This record gives sequence, structure tokens and C-alpha cells, in this order.
Amino acid sequence: MPRKIVSVAVDGLSGVRVDVECDVARGMPTFAVVGLPDSGVQESRERVRAAVRNSGLEFPKTRITVNLAPGDARKRGPVFDLPIALGLLLHGADMDDAALEKSVFLGELALDGTVRAVAGALPAAAWARENGFSRIWLPEGNAREASVVPGLEVIPVRTLAECLNMVEGRTPAVPCPAADWASLRPARSKPAVDFADIVGQESAKRGLLVAAAGGHNVLMEGPPGSGKTMLAQAMAGILPELTFDEAVEVSKIHSVAGLLTPEKPLVLERPFRTVHHTASAASLAGGGRDARPGEASLAHRGVLFLDEFLEFPTAVIETLRQPLEDGVITVARAAGTHRWPARCLLVGAFNPTPSGFDADDPRAGPDSHAAQRYRAKLSGPILDRVDVFLRVPKVEAARLADKSRGGESSVSLREKVQASRDRQKARFAGTKTVCNAEMTNAQTRACCALPPPAEALLRDACSRFNLSARAWFRVLKVARTVADLDGAPDVREGHVAEALGYRRR
Repeated sequence: MPRKIVSVAVDGLSGVRVDVECDVARGMPTFAVVGLPDSGVQESRERVRAAVRNSGLEFPKTRITVNLAPGDARKRGPVFDLPIALGLLLHGADMDDAALEKSVFLGELALDGTVRAVAGALPAAAWARENGFSRIWLPEGNAREASVVPGLEVIPVRTLAECLNMVEGRTPAVPCPAADWASLRPARSKPAVDFADIVGQESAKRGLLVAAAGGHNVLMEGPPGSGKTMLAQAMAGILPELTFDEAVEVSKIHSVAGLLTPEKPLVLERPFRTVHHTASAASLAGGGRDARPGEASLAHRGVLFLDEFLEFPTAVIETLRQPLEDGVITVARAAGTHRWPARCLLVGAFNPTPSGFDADDPRAGPDSHAAQRYRAKLSGPILDRVDVFLRVPKVEAARLADKSRGGESSVSLREKVQASRDRQKARFAGTKTVCNAEMTNAQTRACCALPPPAEALLRDACSRFNLSARAWFRVLKVARTVADLDGAPDVREGHVAEALGYRRR
């Protein structure tokens, strides 16, 4: 009777159960793997054969058939090496299958029998816990990241022989200690770029403070050398700390991308991803032959910084429409459809003209049509999804020569952002909403009720500047954030006025 070992394949961030059925029968020595395996799974035959022999174990010299069920779902990668080897070695063994029913196995085998780390261990462990499994057996290099899943025994495995001995009960299976979030969380270090070290640009600093406090998307416009890149880098230092749930959510994405290591099993700080303007739409959105998350997803719950924003191809910029609106990216390809979270805070920076200088600067050149074509990359749908537009002018030499510091420090601003986020957390308790930028229209109406003067101001602005319905709600969300920074329970006229000041007209 075939021996069945349960494994899991990761599709996007979701797990899919895979039953590894191993049958050893009489006949000519063959080794067949069926069930829509890709080339990586087909190569498992040689890895498993060499690993078993080099572990001092006997490889069956008969007809071997391995079925990866369900047969209509394509299987990718080397994660099934360990369950395939165990299924063959346990075939005919005198043991109860009930011992394996509550366990999930995954891991890649080296030719000498050691078990190598694989991508996607954290979402696989989360799937195992959600589907009633009590144990997961995986490579030692993946054990710490999987140990953050509560209520699941994580058994680290170093070699195939060690795993076989533990499964058969000859040696005890020692679970990895559960991860302690309090001990994992690092102390906040001094930011690499401090707002206090940036001279001038007080209005831009205020706008970035509002954006960080509410999770609002930002575009900065200014000539070269005005400080746009430094402002974006300094913004990373005032973002609020990740919560445990957010850290696990972000770590799942990085686990699928293969970016976690035994030394860094969990993403503990908000991601800050910088993308070069030669990047392709696929690298930003994700996908490809192996269906990997793109930069927008790797920046989930953090910052996606696109410097030289208007140097990106138009198709790449338009790729951001769905994540900026819905917080997810859905990639449909011939091999299947994949969905990744992408709730990132977009920070874009660009120059006012192709030459980089302001239109009234003699160095900008006389070609106004080139400047119009350059700025036309900012389409209406993209502009409508950005809440905070900031002008970053050139800093005068006299201000640069001033020996005094540039103003409030990042540490002080971070405390204001954290206090604002704490108010939002209390407001949205019991919902999936994390910050003001994620409010639904119904939540926005409930949380941003305006007094008559403030409503009249917003109505007049929408009429004057021809703002869309989406812009109406986005102005309300920014106004709610400004009120949170002020510690005000209600949105007032001044808060709406400041929010309108950030809209692009």
C-alpha cells in the first residue's frame, strides 16, 4: 500500500495541500514522478537517490512511482525532496500512519543528505496551523521563521537520516522554541538620515509627517539638489513600529521571495524599497516564471521609493494603479493567477522639467512641448491616488551657510507619528483597517464628519479645482490625519484647509 506524506505548496501567500504518495512495487528499477511536476520537481529523483545512498540508507531497487496530489495543480521547486525520500524509506515500515497524519514535511535535499532551507516556510507553517496540523518538519535554516506561528510544533531537521530516526521514534523530536516577539523586536536605532540634518524645506517636512502618520502616498517635485532624496530617506526613520501581525504579514512575503535567513528569520522593521527607474513592470508588480512577488509587495507595510519618478516608463507607472487603490496586486499569467498584498506607502520624487530645472530657470531650455510630454506621464488616475503633493524648492546659499540645525529631530517626529497611529489603532479596533489612508468610504463618513464651515470649504474647493469623488474622500482622510496629529477628536476647518493644500491643482 502506498505511503502518504503531507506537504504543502505555496501559491502567492496561500498554502495548498500536496499529498506525496509513494508506491514501491515489483518490476524493473524505475523512478517516476507524476502529478504535474515542473523540472525542479523532476530533478528531485536524482537528489533523493543520491541523498538516500550518501546517508547510508538503502534505496529501493524496484519500480517507484511518486504521485503529487492533486494532479491538476502544478508543483514547483525542490520543497518536496524530503517528503518524497521519507515516503520511499518508510514504505513497508511497521508504523501507524496516524503518526504522520498531523504532520507536514518540506525541505530540499543536498546530495550528501543534508536538508537545505527553502522559500515560503513561514506561509507554509501558517497554512499548517490553520488547517489543523500540529507539527511541521522543515530544514533547520527555516525553523526560526516558522516558530513565530503560535500553536504549532516546529521540528528542525538537519539531515535525512536524523529526520528518519525521529519519525520512526528512535530519537526524540525536539521542537524549536516558540519565538518571543518582545525579545525579537530590536531597539529603534538612530535614523541614517535625520530630519534635523536637512536644512530648510519645513513645508515638505510637515507634509511627510502627515503622510507617515496616516499612511498617505506622496509625490515630491523640485529641482536637482533640493533634498528630495534625503527627505524620502529621512521619512523611513519616523515610521511607526511594526506590530506583531504586520511583521508576520511582511515576513511571509519576504519568505516567499527567499529573502529571510536564519540570522534574520523575521522582518522587524518597516521595509524601505528603492527602485531604479530602469525597472520593468514585472519587477514592480511581480510574476515571472516562478511567480515571485515584486517590489510593490516587498514594500508592503513600508515605503516604496521611486526616485526620478517621471523617468519610469508610462506602463510601469500605471502598474501602480491597483496597489495604490486596493492594497493588493493580482498578476494573471498563462501558468496561473497570483495575488500578493501591496499596501505600501508610495513616495515619488521628480524634477519639474526633463532638464531638471524649473520652467522659469534659463537652464531649463525653451522646449515647452518636451516639458508637457514629460509631465504627461502623471496620468489623472495616478494623480487621483496620491494624497500629498509637495513642492521642494531650491535652498538658498545663505540658509545652507547657517550653522544651526535644520529643525525638529526624527526621534521627536517619530513620537508624534506613533501617537497618531495609536489613536487610529483605537479608532479602527476590531476591523482590518490599520491607518487613515485605508479607511473605506463608510468609515470616512463616520470618522470625518465636518462642521458646516469645513464642509463649505471642501465643497468650494471641489468645485474650483474639479476634484473627483475619490479626491473628496482622500482629502477627508488627510484632514483626519492632520486632526490626529493635533490630538483633536473632530475634523475642523483648519484641518481641511491643510489637507486641501496638499492636493495637486
